[in-house]
Amino acid sequence: MLFAVDIGNTHIVTGGISDNGIDFVARLSTDVKKTDIEYALDFQNILSLYHIEMDVVEGCIISSVVPLITDAIKKAAEHLFGISAMVVKPGLKTGLNICMDNAAEMGADRVADAVAAIAEYPIPLAIVDMDTATTISVIDSKKRVIGGSMCPGVRISLDALTTHASKLSEISLETPKSVIGRNTADCMRSGILYGNAAAIDGILDRMEEELGEKLNVVATGRMSSLIVPYCRREIRVDETLLLKGLKRIYEKNTVK
Repeated sequence: MLFAVDIGNTHIVTGGISDNGIDFVARLSTDVKKTDIEYALDFQNILSLYHIEMDVVEGCIISSVVPLITDAIKKAAEHLFGISAMVVKPGLKTGLNICMDNAAEMGADRVADAVAAIAEYPIPLAIVDMDTATTISVIDSKKRVIGGSMCPGVRISLDALTTHASKLSEISLETPKSVIGRNTADCMRSGILYGNAAAIDGILDRMEEELGEKLNVVATGRMSSLIVPYCRREIRVDETLLLKGLKRIYEKNTVK
């Protein structure tokens, strides 16, 4: 089994991947104060929860956008499994042709998304990753990663609204009865849900105009299944896209 870890700003996603596919996916809160031993215990508890023995894990790969804890997570995995953990970073084989001003600036999570998406979906392609931030990566008809866009994610938008407007309280993100809200909570829900969906639709429309081609679209990330149903475009949701990309990167960099 391959133990894959994606360190995000809000959550750490772990997954167990075998020849049969993805055996489990589990999330932890990102905490920069935790030590490698504390994270090792977290990973041990996750494996125990899914009744997986530690000696089943034969490899580990890590992607991270939080440099402060990358090393702690790497040490945690190595303590637990007794193997060297691979970290996605510049110089690792990915097979991607990144045609951006500075390819090294592309986040490890977006790299993994792109590796899996190119292998599994028709191009040209847009990958919408909805988590702390909402990012869109564009892959052209020559399989080149040519750029994208980034904006505040759903949760950041909601937090900003409730933090900076004194009369607005926190709400649950349930489906509003209509786009035109008739109370404060439903107005907020409408703005957040339909607003994010409309932003994605609008950005993709403009990207297609600039590219001159119709884009296939795949969405991933924690918020994808919440927002995509409100989009007017046809968008496929693949919540395990990143983990599948990590597996492919691991295989490209492992001597067989």
